Amino acid sequence: MIPINNLYNALEPDENREIFTTLFQNNSLKIESIRSWLKTPGELYNQEENEWVILLAGEARMELKDVKVNLQAGDYCFIPRHTPHRVLSTSKDALWLGVFSS
Repeated sequence: MIPINNLYNALEPDENREIFTTLFQNNSLKIESIRSWLKTPGELYNQEENEWVILLAGEARMELKDVKVNLQAGDYCFIPRHTPHRVLSTSKDALWLGVFSS
């Protein structure tokens, strides 16, 4: 039997924390769910992988290449590898889905 899981049953993070859960991974692809509740800016990323990310629930503010953007549930973007980016803040219920590829 194939196990069935639910993204919306994930643990909620403490204030100013993120919880990363790998949902699927193989040699060329990784899919993560990310729960975040940030009142202060998170880590600055400049990663080796391409990233496609969608905000499934909540609201967020991000910085992409020194440009600040506001996101609402349903907003998504593609972040090419080696593009500096960070999450500046999120609502308490922010839930992301990130797809990373080489």
